[in-house]
Amino acid sequence: MNDPTGRVLQLLSLLQTYKFWSGVELADRLEVSARTLRRDVDRLRMLGYPVDATPGVAGGYRLAAGAHMPPLLLDDDEAVAIAVGLRSAAGASVDGIEDTSLRALAKLEQVLPDRLRRRVVAVHGNVVPLRWGGDSPKVNSGALAVLAQACRDNEEVRFEYRRRDGEEASRLVQPHQLVSAGRRWYLVAWDLRRKDWRTFRVDRLDEPRLAGAHFAPRPLPAEDAAAFVAASLDSAPRPYEATVVVHGPVEDVRPRVLWADAEVEAAGRNSCRARLRSESVDGLVTVIAVLAAGWEIGPIDAPDAAGHLGEVADRLARLADAARDRAAVAT
Repeated sequence: MNDPTGRVLQLLSLLQTYKFWSGVELADRLEVSARTLRRDVDRLRMLGYPVDATPGVAGGYRLAAGAHMPPLLLDDDEAVAIAVGLRSAAGASVDGIEDTSLRALAKLEQVLPDRLRRRVVAVHGNVVPLRWGGDSPKVNSGALAVLAQACRDNEEVRFEYRRRDGEEASRLVQPHQLVSAGRRWYLVAWDLRRKDWRTFRVDRLDEPRLAGAHFAPRPLPAEDAAAFVAASLDSAPRPYEATVVVHGPVEDVRPRVLWADAEVEAAGRNSCRARLRSESVDGLVTVIAVLAAGWEIGPIDAPDAAGHLGEVADRLARLADAARDRAAVAT
């Protein structure tokens, strides 16, 4: 690259990844000599960007932690990506993050040039996060920060944990990674007292604190942390079950219940059988209602939910009668 200004900006963009770059790598990416690279690094330092350099054959460069990155260096796609991310964070399940993300988005708008500001304002003004009910689990942003730091630094963590059955106990773990699954956050960690891998819901976790002891990472018995959490959720006990015959093609029925714990298989030319599991009777009835809203269903084998299903059906029937009466009066 012949343009010195453009080249310095590209160098800064590469260093913004906070990766350690060897001198050879950077010179190759910028298509310049080692001497030119050193001059460009010096220009960045003159502009106030602290660039750490390691001398020698294996030497290279890294942007020092805490360096200020001007948003003016964002291109169009990067600016919009940040705006979308901040807007999405406003509807996330992290306690207090809505106000923080909106403040950050407002600051971003103020320092961008007009061309990019218009695109970011369009995102800001035309995307509204869904406000979930008050019973949605919230996690503390400070707890997430402590756990993320412990995962990064391979440092043991202590916390109080409340299990699904309500039992509380102190835990000492070697954290591996955090996993975001919808509106829930999970910590994958090696439990030192139980000497096994465990998945912990972060919203059930209180007062995480660094224990001060560092550890060598262990191999996770899964492809990655997300796969481990998925397997853990699949194996979690769900005491309520039902089997429903749905009079509709399996390829149409299956996508409607992807969010539920449901196994759907063909049972005839134009029907299928759905095996449902849930942690609660309400959850079981909800899935059955979703299926009934789209197709004729039956027979139903739901001994755990039969009574509750009948009560819900009666309430819906009364609602339907009332709606028909109002419609008749209106006409």
